[in-house]
Amino acid sequence: MSAADVETQSQQESSNGTSKFDVPEIELIIKASTIDGRRKGACLFCQEYFMDLYLLAELKTISLKVTTVDMQKPPPDFRTNFEATHPPILIDNGLAILENEKIERHIMKNIPGGYNLFVQDKDVATLIENLYGKLKLMLVKKDDAKNNALLTHLKKINDHLANRNTRFLTGDTMCCFDCELMPRLQHIRVAGKYFVDFEIPTHLTALWRYMYHMYQLDAFTQSCPADQDIINHYKLQQSLKMKKHEELETPTFTTSIPIDISE
Repeated sequence: MSAADVETQSQQESSNGTSKFDVPEIELIIKASTIDGRRKGACLFCQEYFMDLYLLAELKTISLKVTTVDMQKPPPDFRTNFEATHPPILIDNGLAILENEKIERHIMKNIPGGYNLFVQDKDVATLIENLYGKLKLMLVKKDDAKNNALLTHLKKINDHLANRNTRFLTGDTMCCFDCELMPRLQHIRVAGKYFVDFEIPTHLTALWRYMYHMYQLDAFTQSCPADQDIINHYKLQQSLKMKKHEELETPTFTTSIPIDISE
């Protein structure tokens, strides 16, 4: 297992002399890259909880440690402790939480500040559910009908953002829904372009503005997998092998915006 390249202010001695030991240390174990086995992998739930916890670490309510595990060659101590369980795994004061729903519940109910992340908004919850399913169908079916289904869904999200006129899904402060949506948008952007030449239309300006703001945040950029890892994630699902030159590529991260954004 290796520590991911994440460091937040809460992990350091703060200027007023407060020690990191004054806040609970939370460890999040996430899947490593399927290319090099060390950097962050392209697991959506891993990134979602990474973002949740990173936001809390920025608020200095916790100290966050993120560890990557190569699930193609899991180390003996991981297998001893967790058997066949796959990340994400959250460890809080020696207690390991292994299932996604339980991890969410634990962040909301047991981790300082977590309750504030979990905004109750049924409209937004309904709006963003099943988006990932439409991406997977598009990548498998590769036809216009599946492309159009994804486009229609993205337009609904765009219209919601335009009508609310807020920086994020429920307001001007990030919440759990943003940590869920943005990793999925990144997969749509990177995998959609690579496999079926799908691009998010530039006329969805509210959606692009939203993505622009997300790209400015450490919570997203520190947790985001490389483009190559996102692509290989879906290659493995389709039983495709990554070419040797792709394995050796320097990791790239698509965070550019194709339209001008006025603040």
